[in-house]
Amino acid sequence: MSSIYTLLSANVQRILTHYKSTKCYNYYRNLSSRDFLNDVYCRTKLKCKSKKLPQDVNPRGVFACNELDLSEVQVYGFDYDYTLAHYKPSLEHLLYKLGRDMLVEKYKYPAEISKLEYKPHFAVRGLHYDIEKGLLLKLDSFLQIQFGAVYRGLTPVSTEEVLKLYKNRIIPIAYVEDDTRVHKENRSKMVHLADLFSVPEMGLLCNVAEHFIRNHIDYHPEILFLDVKNSVQSCHPIMHKIVAQNLEEYIRPNTDLKKYFKLLQENDKKLFLVTNSPYHFVNAGMEMLVGHDWREYFDVVIVNANKPKFFTEVSRPIRVFDKNANTHIWEKVTSLEKGTIYYEGTVKQLQDLTGWSGHQVLYFGDHPYSDLADVTLEHGWRTGAIINELTHEINTLNTRTFKENANWLQMLTQLIEDHQGYKDPEALEVISEWMDERDMLRNATKGVFNKQFGSVFRTYHNPTYFSRRLFRFADIYTSNIRNLLNYSLTHTFYPRRGVMPHEYGSYFV
Repeated sequence: MSSIYTLLSANVQRILTHYKSTKCYNYYRNLSSRDFLNDVYCRTKLKCKSKKLPQDVNPRGVFACNELDLSEVQVYGFDYDYTLAHYKPSLEHLLYKLGRDMLVEKYKYPAEISKLEYKPHFAVRGLHYDIEKGLLLKLDSFLQIQFGAVYRGLTPVSTEEVLKLYKNRIIPIAYVEDDTRVHKENRSKMVHLADLFSVPEMGLLCNVAEHFIRNHIDYHPEILFLDVKNSVQSCHPIMHKIVAQNLEEYIRPNTDLKKYFKLLQENDKKLFLVTNSPYHFVNAGMEMLVGHDWREYFDVVIVNANKPKFFTEVSRPIRVFDKNANTHIWEKVTSLEKGTIYYEGTVKQLQDLTGWSGHQVLYFGDHPYSDLADVTLEHGWRTGAIINELTHEINTLNTRTFKENANWLQMLTQLIEDHQGYKDPEALEVISEWMDERDMLRNATKGVFNKQFGSVFRTYHNPTYFSRRLFRFADIYTSNIRNLLNYSLTHTFYPRRGVMPHEYGSYFV
């Protein structure tokens, strides 16, 4: 019997120890390794089906990465785009179209580019573009490439080719992130596309690359990236005018926004707005969302802030913006007055002129870097991330099919790990079948979020590069500012005790 024990994993040994005292032991002793593994598989599958499915997650919940006591917060700050103003898909189509036309008219790209239509469900936020190799790809928090989520144009790149190009599934950090300790010529080769305005950029970039590849037109990946980026971003002023004149076509209504501002004001909280967008654009949107009196809720309003420079520079002066003349005034600003619109400036001046600093300030934005990173790392502000995609992600998590697949994927993975000691051909064939099923389940749980790239927040099993940074720089995150109405202004958000790998066995038996 010792030879049998040598072959079996610790878990199976425990099973056999139990069966020694039962009639079943003789049954298992006479099974082939194939039959034994198939029997264990069936029992595990039955156990999975008998398990109660997890409860639904509240799509309007507020989720804590770090403990945050709202009773300590006296000042609430807000970004505008995708934080207070949530846009309809029509905005992505508009930015794509404007950028595409600019490529043809200004950069003299082939006229056929004008026929390329936007594919709204192709890309997700948080991807990386390799400007050297011309690939759009998804990285996890360990800088590992998620195989099956690498595209050249609109065409997936095989795992074999990815490994040939990168020599490894893990990308060196210097290739992904700028290192301030080295010279500029050693800058990273990848661009992280971390905001929602970058989604139509990615769509245009991949459409044009696909057109060039299919028509055997030679192109330089970095030049294409820069041309697309500059085309789309240079169209923002045009987009601002179009949206301001057609608000209902592009902005989602949010009637609870005014209710939230009133609640804060009635409880003697200070409010401020710092946005990169121009005044006329913000004013039009806020009048629709809150009303013509929206400025009465804010103690300070700063437009054209040019974040992240607003949070990092110290010498750029804040200026008064004359909304009637649509220009800024040259006079020195020595105090910040309610009802006045300000232009540019720095966070240092904002803090010096108001006295708002440290943990008494809670700032909400949608971008982990330009909105949240510097204010939490350099200034000690508390931060809240508004992640529009969270609603779709949570609704997907809540489906019965996803829960069943995710449960079985976890149990099947454990089954493979527990029985990997088998080396005879029959057993290896069975375990290979399990591995194939695991791959199928991983692709199924990925594809329900986005067919090409999966979830914004995770790869097959790790957090994404995007979500790890989000969790680092945001104390709390939610899908919409209005969700804060479900909590009192003295509420404390407590992060859940995360289970570390070495704790798993003691928490889950």
